[in-house]
Amino acid sequence: MESYLSHGPCDLVTPDGKIIAISPMRSGQRMATISIEHIAENFVGYQVAPDRIFFNIKSTLAQLGLNGTAKQYEWNRPTRSVRVQVELTAIGPFAHAILDLLTESAYIGKLFAADESRRVRNPDYLMRMFGRCDRQGRPLLLLGGLEGSGDLILEKSEGRTVAFIALKQGTLTYDHSIYGFLPTLAKALTKNLSGTRDLLHLHHILQTDATRVADKRNILLVRTAPLHIRTVYARVIDSLLPKGYCHTSASVLQPDTHASGDIYELFGKSDQVLDAIPLEFYTLEPHREHVFFADRDQLIASLEQPKSLFDAFATAPQSDHHLASIFVVKGTQMKNLCEKDWIVRDVRKHDFPGLSHPLRQALIVEKYIEQQPQYPFLQAMETGLITSQGVLLSRHFPTPLLKRMLLSDRVTRCLKGIYFQSPSCTYGDYFSNEDRATLIDLAKFGIPVYWVDKISNQILQYVLRPEKESGMFVPLNLIEDFRKSTVFGVYGSNLLEGDFEHELYALLQGVLAMRNQVNHPLLSKNTPIALLTGGGPGAMEVGNRVARKLNIISCGNIVDFRLKDSSVVREQQANAYIDAKMTYRLDRLVERQSEFFLDIPIFLPGGMGMDFEYALEEVRRKTGSAPATPCLLFGSVDYWSRKVSSRFQLNLETGTIQGSEWVSNCFYCIQTAEQGLSILKKFFDSKLPIGKKGPTYNAGFFTEQATDAMS
Repeated sequence: MESYLSHGPCDLVTPDGKIIAISPMRSGQRMATISIEHIAENFVGYQVAPDRIFFNIKSTLAQLGLNGTAKQYEWNRPTRSVRVQVELTAIGPFAHAILDLLTESAYIGKLFAADESRRVRNPDYLMRMFGRCDRQGRPLLLLGGLEGSGDLILEKSEGRTVAFIALKQGTLTYDHSIYGFLPTLAKALTKNLSGTRDLLHLHHILQTDATRVADKRNILLVRTAPLHIRTVYARVIDSLLPKGYCHTSASVLQPDTHASGDIYELFGKSDQVLDAIPLEFYTLEPHREHVFFADRDQLIASLEQPKSLFDAFATAPQSDHHLASIFVVKGTQMKNLCEKDWIVRDVRKHDFPGLSHPLRQALIVEKYIEQQPQYPFLQAMETGLITSQGVLLSRHFPTPLLKRMLLSDRVTRCLKGIYFQSPSCTYGDYFSNEDRATLIDLAKFGIPVYWVDKISNQILQYVLRPEKESGMFVPLNLIEDFRKSTVFGVYGSNLLEGDFEHELYALLQGVLAMRNQVNHPLLSKNTPIALLTGGGPGAMEVGNRVARKLNIISCGNIVDFRLKDSSVVREQQANAYIDAKMTYRLDRLVERQSEFFLDIPIFLPGGMGMDFEYALEEVRRKTGSAPATPCLLFGSVDYWSRKVSSRFQLNLETGTIQGSEWVSNCFYCIQTAEQGLSILKKFFDSKLPIGKKGPTYNAGFFTEQATDAMS
């Protein structure tokens, strides 16, 4: 895979070849041995039939009337080189002059592999490029500006796309000064200097009234509007030229020039006037095609099928401790993935020295980044080697240290999605705080992130909660409902389920029915409902199970409670009733709690964790970080009095909650679903005395038995 991410020619062409021997044949003809070295390992010419490989002479020489035809190939695959016997033929006086000046070491042309499988067959492939530009603002396909677009006719002929480019009036020839330039040109060819064609143009003379007919004694130079192509190779089709016409072997138009073609060189014998140049097209490697993601119908369809994604990840090397990534730009590429296509790294953990040693820190971080399997692809996007849009498949979520590259302008233009199977190589299913920050930034930059989740066997997308700096991984079919949902939550013990499942079911069932009776920002007939828990066993499992039964979006904020040496917490496995989830490492337990953002919290009896969650909901309402919404306390008055009242009353006595006593009116002790629904109905009808202007309850919460305690 990494071989094609090198800055070399497209896989359809070789580098330029130089003359290593040249000998006369007859007047105006030479036999040259051309040596071409450093051929890419993925050069298509190694696989295609020999008659599909063509020698393409430099257009600078062809415009002088020199043609070159390959007669024999001598391949040396181990050294990635080839020797080509090329017959050089001079057509006209300018060609005879340059032929006499050619010496060994002159670079005169390259090979082109006209791979049938890469031939453009549907005109729509090219038509959709009109009006689009690359990232430098250069048009992907344009003929002579907007005014010249009518001179390009695209047709489908014999299973291929053919373009007929109209010719301009007149022909080109040279003034006498060209003879003085030819020795300089011959020397420039030995250095393989670029730009010689532009210098040649300085000697052109336009003959506006000349007739465009072939004459075997001279090369015929004709003009079209400049053709800008960035996405394909074009090649002149000799068989579609009028009878008697031939184009020189400089017949291939490259996609890496600003104006790939505006002068064509023909020879032969014909009385028929030439009106147009017929071209066929060959695609670049998929990652160089400048193709937009929206145009990849097959790829989009594959990404919408969980099986195709799981199958794609199954092709990665099977050693899970190895990091592996692949950038996919085409549906057929994804369908035919194999193990060798993946970039694999065995990245070792680094001991970063920290900010006390900034230079060493920067150096080690940079080395660590370069070892990541995603790095070659991101680097290729930044340097312009990858120009097509696509998606990154990565066995593990990319390290946050890659954020600078992931969010760079050039990468965000190409990267249209990240798919991963595991959050971390070291921590398994649990994200770090830096991971979550990266997820938020990617979402804000419009780069969707998907978890190809082996636990649920679903594709989950990271979705930011509206107006919140947090998000969750949500099944694709639930995303819109998740974004619009009102979130209920269940806090409680991971040790005890209790006997609240029936009442919780009835409560949430009543809320679903209540949607048709109220019109509140948090609840109306079109409001989806989500239920969020800590995702573990006990009370959390009760909540998620009830949500699943009622077809409510069931969510979990799951912490890595796997046993540590000093831990006294029972190891908790995520329960089996979760649709949407976010995961946290244990060192970020507080951050996890801060990201619940519940609209309506529901408390079941619990221990220290629930005490913390209760206090957090109090503080949220006190500080205004959450609006004053009711919190329901399922259980006996005695239980909640012993849990809450002594602390609240001590705070009252000492004056430490002065001005915040009203927070007590946000908490409601209930024993039945009917009681809870009555409170919620009043709230959604804006009839519940709640908030700063509401009463204070001496117990720290409201109970029906203690209404006389209001003050």
